[in-house]
Amino acid sequence: MKVFKPQVIRYDSLPSTNTEAARLAVLGVEEGLCVVADEQTAGRGRLQRTWLSPKGAGLYCSTLLRPIIPLDQWPLLTFMAALAVSDALRNACDLETDIKWPNDLLSGERKICGILAEAIDTEQGRAVVVGIGINLTKEAFPATLADVAISVEEATSRRPNRETILAALIVAMAHWYSLAQAAAGREEILASWTSRSSYAKGKRVKITNGDQVVSGITCGVESDGALRVETDHSGMKIIRAGDVARVRPSRDVA
Repeated sequence: MKVFKPQVIRYDSLPSTNTEAARLAVLGVEEGLCVVADEQTAGRGRLQRTWLSPKGAGLYCSTLLRPIIPLDQWPLLTFMAALAVSDALRNACDLETDIKWPNDLLSGERKICGILAEAIDTEQGRAVVVGIGINLTKEAFPATLADVAISVEEATSRRPNRETILAALIVAMAHWYSLAQAAAGREEILASWTSRSSYAKGKRVKITNGDQVVSGITCGVESDGALRVETDHSGMKIIRAGDVARVRPSRDVA
């Protein structure tokens, strides 16, 4: 098993920590590199969406990994990262979070962290960059998103210490990455992720992927992390991409 040896490099400002980590990966940098920036001027999330990254308002970091696990297990690296963030916020801030498939962490049903894993080809073999953005203060997002986003500061009523959270995150990443390469790592990661996600089972959701919309009840995840949904009209569907939204039960009006 490869040993995860973190190496943190810091920047005042970057277009994107994922882009910088990928650039360094192509140059042959070893796994464990963690790129941290005070701000991102062109941060991005899934589907090339913009991820706002104002200076000093969040933890913006990307970790380079060169996994030796089978390619069909690579989607679980996002699950691994979500568990690491969950651990870090619990240990550093005494904050419990929910995990929403496939890549968000929530506090009180509002987004507190997003994760973006991107595979790249290098001369040393295929690698993956795992980007993590955690909202630390309310300045991390515009006021217009206050109903769907939340910061660590608001969730805990305390000013968070970025370095304390980063240190806890690196420790947690090392733990879960080592586990991912163990013989029974897949099963333990899936079980741990499921236990921390209210979206894994029994949640009524709507999933949008382009023009396709699926509604139903979540029924766990496949071995590769795909979401199982018992749809209202078409039986069981296996979802590998899409945006998940909770559907609240309707209330009768008297």
